[in-house]
Amino acid sequence: MDAYEYGELLKSLAKKMENIKNIVKPEKLEARLKEIDDLQQNPEFWNDAPTAGKVSQEKTKAERILKTYMNARNALNDAIEYFELAKMENDEETMEMLYEDAPNLQENIQALEIQMMLSGPHDGNNAIISIHPGAGGTESQDWASMLYRMYLRWAERHGFSVEVLDYQAGEEAGIKDASFIIKGENAYGYLKVENGIHRLVRISPFDANAKRHTSFTSVMVSPEIDDNIDIDIEDKDIRVDTYRASGAGGQHVNKTESAIRITHIPTGIVVQCQNDRSQHKNRSSAMKMLVSRLYEYEMTKKQAEVDGIEKSEIGWGHQIRSYVLAPYQQVKDNRSNQAFTNVEAILDGDIDKILEGVLIAQAK
Repeated sequence: MDAYEYGELLKSLAKKMENIKNIVKPEKLEARLKEIDDLQQNPEFWNDAPTAGKVSQEKTKAERILKTYMNARNALNDAIEYFELAKMENDEETMEMLYEDAPNLQENIQALEIQMMLSGPHDGNNAIISIHPGAGGTESQDWASMLYRMYLRWAERHGFSVEVLDYQAGEEAGIKDASFIIKGENAYGYLKVENGIHRLVRISPFDANAKRHTSFTSVMVSPEIDDNIDIDIEDKDIRVDTYRASGAGGQHVNKTESAIRITHIPTGIVVQCQNDRSQHKNRSSAMKMLVSRLYEYEMTKKQAEVDGIEKSEIGWGHQIRSYVLAPYQQVKDNRSNQAFTNVEAILDGDIDKILEGVLIAQAK
């Protein structure tokens, strides 16, 4: 990098910051934080616990956005000032320091840009994820378990908690199905881009002839919906089946039909839960999953109508990403068109760069 390239970079980042400022509206954010502080000074404010909780969450989010914005803005202003001084004084040492710090400056502003993209009505919610292996038996089931572990490790890296709703182990290896909630700030905002078909190419460990196999697994992500979102589900539109839970759990699990499967007949959406020994609790969790899936289904359908996409294209039938382990190693996302070679780290949950790349590509 030379002085001209660095100067062009600063111009580009300054333009981006101006666009972000128009979205953040820092003055309005500061005014709203003052309003919230005044509200919280009133003892009666805390008598309404649900409202107080929502306002407190709003405050936390606003403070985080404002802090990130101010840090990025100040870092950019400092860089511009040091650059101008270094040019005037022909200070090569300062120039080199600025060049070295350029990636950090870009990352700070990109982090702010990503936060602005996670401003959808439910982006801040927990994420309900369901993983279903495609055709291919043990090979696809093993691939499903690899994705399951990848998301659990991603959650762990972010300090998020995980609640397993349904887990059905494969007969030889892997999983037949898994549904779980990742609980943490912006979990859905990040993971919503994982909706779709994930493709794996590798030398199968289950093939004695060591041939290369291609496997497919669908991942479905929906936001955990608050109780104040009204989704009307009529009894005539659902079929409820009970069955014996599988997996660990002892005699109670094996002898009691506590697991619940709910089918929404008009859409064909199926959810199931067997996490708890209580059939009532499993039904409650399954209904929560159904509400979230129906909400996601309707939002996807509306967006498809806006984009002019045929209804038949809505669903899980489009491959979004390929994970190639042989003959070379590469993970490539078809939406951002970005390719990564750190396959082992990605399968260990290091997927932030992939998620952010898709968010940016979709925003453009």
